[in-house]
Amino acid sequence: QIRKVTKTKGAFTSDQALLKLIYLAIQNISKKWTMPIRNWGLKMQQLHLKFGDRMKAFGGSK
Repeated sequence: QIRKVTKTKGAFTSDQALLKLIYLAIQNISKKWTMPIRNWGLKMQQLHLKFGDRMKAFGGSK
């Protein structure tokens, strides 16, 4: 879906312009996500093992 957004544009004036477009596309795409993430608890545990100190910032660990 991100490719749909970027392929219609010719060239970008800067890397920042491309990043902004991708960010906005992800915001619109995420509104359409309705399926729950499979095995989310297990994935959170794995992320916590790898990025434990960073996960605290998001309230993902106890």
